[in-house]
Amino acid sequence: MRFPSRLEIRLAARYLRARGNRFGVSLNTAIATGGIAVGVMALIVVLGIMNGLRNDLRDRILVANPDLRILIYGQSLRMDPWRGAMDTILTDPDVVAAAPEVLTQSVARNRAGYMSAVDLLGLAADTGARSVTTLPTAVKEGDLTFSTTRDSVDGGVILGYRLASRMSAFRGDVIELVSAASAKVHPALGTPVPRFWRFEVTGIFETGMYQYDDQFAVMRLEQAQAFDELGEGVTGIQIKVRDPWQARDVGLRLEEKLGYPYRSLDWQTQNATLFSALQLEKLGMGLIIFFIMIVAAFNIVGTLTMVVTDKTREIGILRAMGLPAGSVGRVFVAQGAIIGVAGTLCGLVLGLLLAYLLDTSGLIRIDPAVYFIDHLPVHVEALDVMAVLLLSFGIAVVATLHPSRAAARLVPVEAIRHE
Repeated sequence: MRFPSRLEIRLAARYLRARGNRFGVSLNTAIATGGIAVGVMALIVVLGIMNGLRNDLRDRILVANPDLRILIYGQSLRMDPWRGAMDTILTDPDVVAAAPEVLTQSVARNRAGYMSAVDLLGLAADTGARSVTTLPTAVKEGDLTFSTTRDSVDGGVILGYRLASRMSAFRGDVIELVSAASAKVHPALGTPVPRFWRFEVTGIFETGMYQYDDQFAVMRLEQAQAFDELGEGVTGIQIKVRDPWQARDVGLRLEEKLGYPYRSLDWQTQNATLFSALQLEKLGMGLIIFFIMIVAAFNIVGTLTMVVTDKTREIGILRAMGLPAGSVGRVFVAQGAIIGVAGTLCGLVLGLLLAYLLDTSGLIRIDPAVYFIDHLPVHVEALDVMAVLLLSFGIAVVATLHPSRAAARLVPVEAIRHE
């Protein structure tokens, strides 16, 4: 079917107008256009919400979590010959930076005796770790030098703001951390007695991710090694890669280079269940909204079928005057295309506007303890918008096929006699 001519487009536009109204559209046309607009708007917003959840979760996860970790097999999970392994890691073209880390767990106690489980992360105090994660940008008070103002403490530590608030431990305060690794057997009791280390709170960080802000404490790498009695060893090597979405492939390549007992753990594998659920939810929500657009397509079919019935005599006169059957069919295809374009453009504008307002205002609040973030983000991607626009217009055009064929098959004499 060729593209409609100017005459066919003018006839299509005329049939879309309300009877006796030169500029207004009929109610049926408005309903059909509105159905397409609502479907496009809803699909853009829903896909944007799912993209926003995925992207925001990824960004917040990677604040204190590297793109990739190199770990080691074994019962102690202690990595002693790590410097040679890091040199090999840095030779990979996709590796941007690498730094050693110590990741362990402890129990913190404030001056009032309140205790809480914490995850301890030991990082290099210089700028070596800064290029691996974006944690330095999340530090609201202090920095990663862990400089203390007291001589009676074992070192400095920075806390997540939720953990600091819960323990009433702010900058300058002293907390105690329990080290099970450095526990000694009491000579009188004959049982292991854990050692309490005193640390000054030298800073507060806020990542926006509930788990990090509520559970993590960060200290100098050397202090973490002594706290966990690792000597010169570490628990892993943090790695930043050029493209975080390719971290898994880079990890597999590094495993081959390093050999046994080294193993890789990328951020996608750590959070595979979460991101798989988000992808499945995006697909499911997209299908639900797609059915809304299918309903809108039935509105177009109904509208054009009513136009064919209403304009039967006019169609017969046009056919008698020499208008080909193909041109009659193209008139109704043009009608559907006009409805599709108008509805799609309206839905596009409304969808982008609503997505912008939802994202910038943070209007919809969610529980960060469940979803890791405190508001509903909306990130609209160009590929999703293009797919929605093409899908919407295609549905509108396909919906015209039955009415246009019915109009093209009208016999001129019978159409003129139609009451």
